[in-house]
Amino acid sequence: MAYENITLEREGAVAILTVNRPKALNALNKGTFDDIDNAADEVENDPSIRVLIVTGAGDKAFVTGADITEFAALEGANGWFDLSTRGQSVFEKLERMSKPVVAAINGFALGGGLELALGCDIRFAADTAKMGVPEINLGLIPGYGATQRLARLMSKGMAKKLVFTGEMVGAQEAYEIGLVDQVVPADELMETVKKFASKLAAKAPIALKLAKLTVNEAYETDITRGMTIEATNFALAGSTEDATEGAKAFLEKRKPEFKGK
Repeated sequence: MAYENITLEREGAVAILTVNRPKALNALNKGTFDDIDNAADEVENDPSIRVLIVTGAGDKAFVTGADITEFAALEGANGWFDLSTRGQSVFEKLERMSKPVVAAINGFALGGGLELALGCDIRFAADTAKMGVPEINLGLIPGYGATQRLARLMSKGMAKKLVFTGEMVGAQEAYEIGLVDQVVPADELMETVKKFASKLAAKAPIALKLAKLTVNEAYETDITRGMTIEATNFALAGSTEDATEGAKAFLEKRKPEFKGK
């Protein structure tokens, strides 16, 4: 499929989605949301793709947020509500995708850009990256999930500090507060993320899918039900051909060959 505002490339079993509006610092307009939405479906439906990397074009920005030039066309509260739920639905699709999604934050990740990264499973950041949710400075609040996901990643107080002040944090502070999972030198970011993604792509696809689903459920249910979900998905994983192959390979002291069956 051809895309106008993103690129979607393949490197073996890894797909790389790049938000490609560098002149607008990769801001999210309606067309970009549509492209990300469609690309997520393309990746989900292609069994040969096992991991998705999300990044931004250029060396200045991952994604700087919503395209403010489109705000003037919004009609009343309904227009703002529709804008919010559209972004939420796209980022939730990434969060619920059956395959791991890894963010490579190569520059500014602000507002909707940080919310895009929060919709990914794991976040790597260049040491030069800066992040924040500055909507309060426009008389707004985050609308694509940050108020919910930030509070699940870090302390409630720190989440409120970021949302209330709109201040940016550097990559190292973002790591210290749990906003990103690893910080690497900017010139090593993509190489590091690609190596990590390739490592994930070598795992058993069904087990990865079930692992992602089960960990996600931990944030949405009580521990008793969560344990039941874990046991159920453990049983599903154990009944696959891949699990048989994994045990056999271990006993034979060789690398397993997972086929997603």
